[in-house]
Amino acid sequence: MTVDSNGFKFIVTLVTAVGGGVIFSLLHTPIPWLLGPMIAVLIGSNVWKGKYRWPGQIRNSGMIIVGYTIGLSMTGAALKEMGHQLPTMCLMTIILLLLCGSIAFAVSKLSDTDFKTALLGAIPGGLSQVLALAEETKGVNLTVVTVTQVVRLMIIVIGIPLLVFSPIFGQVHDAAAAAAVSLTTNQANWADLFPNILIFAPICVICAVAGNRINFPTAYLLGPAIATAALQGAGLHGPALPAGLISAAQLMIGTYVGLLLKPGKLQRKVRTFSFAIGSGLVLMIFAWGVSELLTVLHPVSRSTALLSLAPGGMDQMGILAHEIDADLSMVSGYQLFRTFFIFFAVPPILRLLFKIKRKGSVTEQPQ
Repeated sequence: MTVDSNGFKFIVTLVTAVGGGVIFSLLHTPIPWLLGPMIAVLIGSNVWKGKYRWPGQIRNSGMIIVGYTIGLSMTGAALKEMGHQLPTMCLMTIILLLLCGSIAFAVSKLSDTDFKTALLGAIPGGLSQVLALAEETKGVNLTVVTVTQVVRLMIIVIGIPLLVFSPIFGQVHDAAAAAAVSLTTNQANWADLFPNILIFAPICVICAVAGNRINFPTAYLLGPAIATAALQGAGLHGPALPAGLISAAQLMIGTYVGLLLKPGKLQRKVRTFSFAIGSGLVLMIFAWGVSELLTVLHPVSRSTALLSLAPGGMDQMGILAHEIDADLSMVSGYQLFRTFFIFFAVPPILRLLFKIKRKGSVTEQPQ
């Protein structure tokens, strides 16, 4: 394969991805620059086979950017809140993960999906983070995991706001507050990055590469996140990234995942989507129930409790928390704790579970 053909394939892929992002942005879908390129490239690569290419290094660059933004969320307020409510955070996260394990077990028994794939599809982490973890786990059907995670995300992104603004919670939509949040989010510009980004950027890259060398879980994401949090803890201000750069990072990741998806390998499509929708609804309803328990344990509003435990993206729950004047530090703290718990605790737990399962399979084989 020549360099010219590789370059042509890369351009085709880039144009397709940008087109998908633009379309999804115009449709006002959640995380348009992640889902848009993912779906556009998925369709294009299956219609025009052999004409798409996206180097893994570009995806890794996007992961580093996302990891940096996660590290920025580790503010003093979030860490303080996490420290005060650490036992409750552990309890709520474990309860939620036990439910996910139960859902995965039921799906694996009722369908032809293996337990490992069903479990990663049910884990309530961020979409890009869970897909990165799934890609690093051997024997996982990435297409099934992606479908399940995307369906869950759509259910949460649509369902949680409907719950919050329903008569049950009594919140009122404040358009002015939403506009203010949007304005604040988009205020970051390229000039604001300097000079501190000259310190953060190389350290994030070094930690990502070093973490990958020592087989650190999702190193290109967690390495920069930990490095950024540590630098901020040392008193160095981490500049917010411009919206365009964050969108570009989502495109880098979404395009890569879109090329990994193999719809032809997805057996019993109707059943897969049905289980994905059903498990997503069960997860959202259960999170609502656990949030009621949280209001009993701590003097917080029902809306704050729900947003803290909702198995959705931290950024989207944070924007909603801004809009309804919920306790943002608590929402960020719980969401962030679950994210880090999943990536530090879940991989070794999964390896232990799968090892036990393999031993059990060997033992059951006839002699």
